[in-house]
Amino acid sequence: MVPHLITALTGPINELEQRVLDSMPAIERWFRLEWMEHTPPFYSAVDIRNAGFKLAPVDTNLYPGGWNYLTPEMLPLAVQAAQAAIEKICPEARNLLVIPENHTTRNTFYLSSVAQLQRIFHMAGLNVRVGSIDPAIKKTTTVELPHGEHVTLEPVIRGRRRLGLKDFDPCTILLNNDLAAGIPGILEDIHEQYLLPPLHAGWSVRRKSNHFHSYEEVSKRFGKLLGIDPWLINPMFGKCGEVNFAEGPGMDCLSSNVDALLTKIRRKYKEYGINEKPFVVVKADNGTSGKGIMTVRDAKDLEALGRKSRTDFGKAGQEVSDLIIQEGVLTNERMNDAVAEPVVYMMDRYVVGGFYRVHAERGVDESLNAPGSRFVPLAFAESTRLPQPGMKPGASAPNRFYMYGVIGRLAMLAASYELEATDPDAEIYD
Repeated sequence: MVPHLITALTGPINELEQRVLDSMPAIERWFRLEWMEHTPPFYSAVDIRNAGFKLAPVDTNLYPGGWNYLTPEMLPLAVQAAQAAIEKICPEARNLLVIPENHTTRNTFYLSSVAQLQRIFHMAGLNVRVGSIDPAIKKTTTVELPHGEHVTLEPVIRGRRRLGLKDFDPCTILLNNDLAAGIPGILEDIHEQYLLPPLHAGWSVRRKSNHFHSYEEVSKRFGKLLGIDPWLINPMFGKCGEVNFAEGPGMDCLSSNVDALLTKIRRKYKEYGINEKPFVVVKADNGTSGKGIMTVRDAKDLEALGRKSRTDFGKAGQEVSDLIIQEGVLTNERMNDAVAEPVVYMMDRYVVGGFYRVHAERGVDESLNAPGSRFVPLAFAESTRLPQPGMKPGASAPNRFYMYGVIGRLAMLAASYELEATDPDAEIYD
């Protein structure tokens, strides 16, 4: 099932789809060459918004949950991608340790995702166990999940230079914990095991502005390849640091940046004849898990920010002072009259599936990553068929999903650039 677009099936997005389909061999070659030079994140999920006149990523998660929402038809793709990823990193790997988020014993939805990851890597030929770094997990704990499944959490044991479990010594450690509360000492100074993703991918270090700076670079290069305006696939952004919501310092910086970005968006809307009111999204520059995202159509709206506590914007009780101001991208996709947006899942350099995030109570200019959202698997049962050149743009599910996959992979490539640029262990040459 493909959600319908409420915009007419004409205009920039369909021209873009046609250009992408016509350029498929060049696009795939371009990606192949990029992956010869850059290492993709181990896994990632990208939130995409389709405005009908613009298709762009708005968030890239390097510790994705939600694996349980992938359809059974997608599991073989995920297993193949997992095999490829592990073979590149540790070909002789036998044991894999998955480290989930803390404080999750009551969150059966999240633990169902962990169970799905465990299943994927088991089917890829690995012994997989789940080790918790949550101080509350002091002994082996089994949590019953919906549909008769269960997941077993075991306390992680730290040796001199290795992490493991009792009677379990892994070659590779897969983090599914975004480290928003900081990097715990138990994960530091591990030199004899592969830790994926690297610690500097965690939200205590990572910044969205770095990611979208890298994405801007990627979109310009991709736009040149296709002969398109990169704006059609790139959300513009600005940033402000040291903003104190309650006391006022930094609010002038925020206001001027919002004004400047809104002016740039108005200019683009005028260029393309778009009759929508521009907006920006103000959110924490590090991971927010959907918290504290504010839609702003006028700098005057920022007065409401002063009434928010700083922790309204953060995850794990973290205070937030660094903000990203991102061009708002409407979502004009609908599923049974509810607003929808696609989320694309990738492992290594492969698209392995995804779902639509659907929210009946949110508007086209609001974040759908909020309580009340539901998840509808992408109709990827037929996506293993090749895209269908010659079909009218917007009429074919494989064509629509191929477009999503291209945008998702561009964001994944940007994450690769970002992690290389922010790697604290990278050698610096004059």
